[in-house]
Amino acid sequence: MVGVPRSGTTLLRLMLDAHPEMAVPPETHFVPGLLRECKDTEVDRDRAVELLTETRRWSTFGLEPDDVRARLPGGRRLKGREVVRAFYEAYAARAGKPRWGDKTPRYLSEMRRIERALPEAHFVHIIRDARDVALSMTAAELTLPDSAAAAARRWTNKMRRAMREGERAAHYLEVRYEQLVLDTEPTLRRVCEFIDLPWNPVMLDYHRNAADRMQVLAHERPRPGKDPIPAWYGPHMHALTSRPPVADRVERWRTEMSPEDRAACEAIAGELLAELGYEVEGRSPAPARRRAGVDTTGA
Repeated sequence: MVGVPRSGTTLLRLMLDAHPEMAVPPETHFVPGLLRECKDTEVDRDRAVELLTETRRWSTFGLEPDDVRARLPGGRRLKGREVVRAFYEAYAARAGKPRWGDKTPRYLSEMRRIERALPEAHFVHIIRDARDVALSMTAAELTLPDSAAAAARRWTNKMRRAMREGERAAHYLEVRYEQLVLDTEPTLRRVCEFIDLPWNPVMLDYHRNAADRMQVLAHERPRPGKDPIPAWYGPHMHALTSRPPVADRVERWRTEMSPEDRAACEAIAGELLAELGYEVEGRSPAPARRRAGVDTTGA
């Protein structure tokens, strides 16, 4: 699951992770670097485990080093795909589930690299209106752009990169945040069909355990050259996941965004918003997009 931050990737992660067959860890961030390291240097079993446990987010996965070590062959150089699969399989096994996924928004620019290592990968790209993303980003303060214009610029750049990557991926699906919230079951069923996961209504009750799942983020995180991110920040930014999807998270920009910020957002992101079919003043929405027979509109 990929997407611009504050677009609903955590919401979808919790829904799929609630499925009895699917385990989705907190954001990993290490996969592209690990793939490069295994390609460029000699990485044996001990070094592979060391690379994993040295990542800043290792403590959020609830694994012991031996959980991964036991799944790796010894006595030879390892391929990146072997190490990556061993990590996810260990995580799924710890959760007592047969399948695994990943939710790391920034992998939206790494889909082709990941696909080369894991050709079975299916990418679900969550798309949300840039104006609502800007509202959410500016509210985040500590880690994301602090102005509507900066947020719109970031959204536009990341969206363009993701769409280019997705057009070249073998298995790629675009899902609208708005429909995941407003039309949850049909949208989630479509995601399940795409990843060949049998439908289970327990996914609709994801919010019952969401607060516990988010507690793994409750630790201070260092930032080079800046004050550390406090322990309360992660759970606070995802507090709404402990509630069922609510319609008031959609089109907040109509009532909560100032005319100046809306104008700034639309000046930067308006062309792409219209291309994606969103309403933009002075622009006509484009017709629905399709790629290789796969519906990419979220409809």
